[in-house]
Amino acid sequence: MKKTEREKMTAGEVYQQFDPELIERRKMIRRQLKEINLIDDNAERNQRFKALLADTGEDFFVESEFKFDYGFNIHIGDHFYGNYDMTFLDTCPITIGHHCYFGPNIGLYTPIHPLDAARRDADIEMGAPITIGNSCWFGGRVTVLPGVTLGNEVVVGAGSVVTKSFPDKVVIAGNPARVIKQL
Repeated sequence: MKKTEREKMTAGEVYQQFDPELIERRKMIRRQLKEINLIDDNAERNQRFKALLADTGEDFFVESEFKFDYGFNIHIGDHFYGNYDMTFLDTCPITIGHHCYFGPNIGLYTPIHPLDAARRDADIEMGAPITIGNSCWFGGRVTVLPGVTLGNEVVVGAGSVVTKSFPDKVVIAGNPARVIKQL
């Protein structure tokens, strides 16, 4: 049975990013987010965000200017707080554990564009999932790149660019992020 472009995308396989089904989903999400991000009432705004995501815990709070591509690849555990201006590019699954707190301007990016110009020019894209454990805290302006897994109780310093995976109970910071302290 032939896979859809959505199935290939979610699996991290090569897919066509300009597939009509994917384009329509991105357009629908952009329309919804444009409206939702303007809602002043916290409860209403967060219920509307939750309705667009694959799953979230009961205790879920995000400030305005939350942006993502699809929503169906975002899985967030219970007791989540996201500050202003989060961008989750969810071509592949983004999985966030329980009790995670994100500062402002967080970027989680799962897409991978080919290094080869001919493949890039052909609009080929791939991706790799991002997995974040329980009880993690991200300072402001943290960027997490495709394929990264962070263990439980990881603290990421403000302004860090996380290019590789890290185990439980570490403080990481820098560009590229490195361990600066064991917890």
